[in-house]
Amino acid sequence: MAYIKRAAEDMIARISRMFPVLLVTGPRQVGKTTLLQKLAEVQQEEGIGRKYVTLDDPDVRYLAKRDPALFLQRYSPPVLIDEIQYATELFPYIKMSADRSKRKGDFWLTGSQAFHLMKDVSESLAGRVGIVNLLGLSDAEINQMPSEPFTTDTGRLLNRLSATKPRGLNEIYQRIFKGSMPELYADKNVDWETYYRSYVDTYLHRDIRDLAQVADEMQFYNFMTVVAAHTSKPVVYEELASAAGISAPTAKKWLSILVSSHIIALIQPYHNNALKRVVKMPLLHFLDTGLAVYLLKWGNPETLEKGAMSGAIFESYVFSEIYKSYLNAGKEPPIYYYRDKDQKEIDLLIYQDGVLSPIEIKKSASPGKAAIKNFRVLDAVRTAETFGGLETLKVEIGTGSVICMAADLLPVDEKNWYVPVWLI
Repeated sequence: MAYIKRAAEDMIARISRMFPVLLVTGPRQVGKTTLLQKLAEVQQEEGIGRKYVTLDDPDVRYLAKRDPALFLQRYSPPVLIDEIQYATELFPYIKMSADRSKRKGDFWLTGSQAFHLMKDVSESLAGRVGIVNLLGLSDAEINQMPSEPFTTDTGRLLNRLSATKPRGLNEIYQRIFKGSMPELYADKNVDWETYYRSYVDTYLHRDIRDLAQVADEMQFYNFMTVVAAHTSKPVVYEELASAAGISAPTAKKWLSILVSSHIIALIQPYHNNALKRVVKMPLLHFLDTGLAVYLLKWGNPETLEKGAMSGAIFESYVFSEIYKSYLNAGKEPPIYYYRDKDQKEIDLLIYQDGVLSPIEIKKSASPGKAAIKNFRVLDAVRTAETFGGLETLKVEIGTGSVICMAADLLPVDEKNWYVPVWLI
């Protein structure tokens, strides 16, 4: 099976040189182990022999849980330990080993399910572990192009034009339908439907039953389908609960499991003292559109593109690409959204360095100036008078983007641009 070079490789190697423990976490089958094994091969050429062990092996797992000290004698560092969530008993012993040796990069760990993992990591390895979140393939990785955090800066986008191949509506929806799992791109013999059926089955039977202690797996599967149907919408727990036939507290708990599993992301609303009528509900996005499409039973890219979920899935695809562009650079995604009680919405806001850049997402090839009409609600954050004259609270409004199916990068007006979706 062909290896697909990952955008996070350099960043992961850099973090390994900074901490004694490196933890790569993320959903199942996104290539965490494959990536680290590839980096271990590079180290092998440099004279560093790194052992590999997986806790998927029941005998190895038994040893790790019952006698962690003996396990680390057998698999002494430098070592790559796969699926560490199955034996968190190892963490105190990894901590002692790291403190004794003082060597960077002794332990490389992978973990599929952060909800079982992160509490133990934060308690046992605080200050000793560098954590990387790895998701499925981005467009940049699939097409083997340079990857960089998305910004609305026009100069950056113009430079990216020469390195990017334009794609039409059909190609974009084929990509959305296929999803982001590396195996679907590395091996052309893998059947899409069979793959996702197996993926969901494994997730429900191993992670949800064993790690999250959800009693009714089929009810959780039904809940996942309901959440997929709500992608790119604000979270209303009562609405999710009613559709799934569960209580609102259960819906809240189960949604947090999907977040911790990196199946979905919740985007917080942007709030500012100058914006009085902002709603406080987070917005949810499925991170792998292929999984969302599978759960919703769309049969092919053509029916998806013409169907009722076409626009919502398109929005989630754009969000996930922008989100991954930051994670792959080792950065926390500075992404928010705007929605107020007057039903005015801005799909995404990127806020960094005191600059707020609005982004609207439209499936249309020619959205028109109406696409940026809600950007005006941000005017209130630009003047110090709004904050009682305090200059430090002012926010600058950056270049706006309408990410759409336009054929070229074109200005809407002097401050906003149409950005082709294939350019992100």
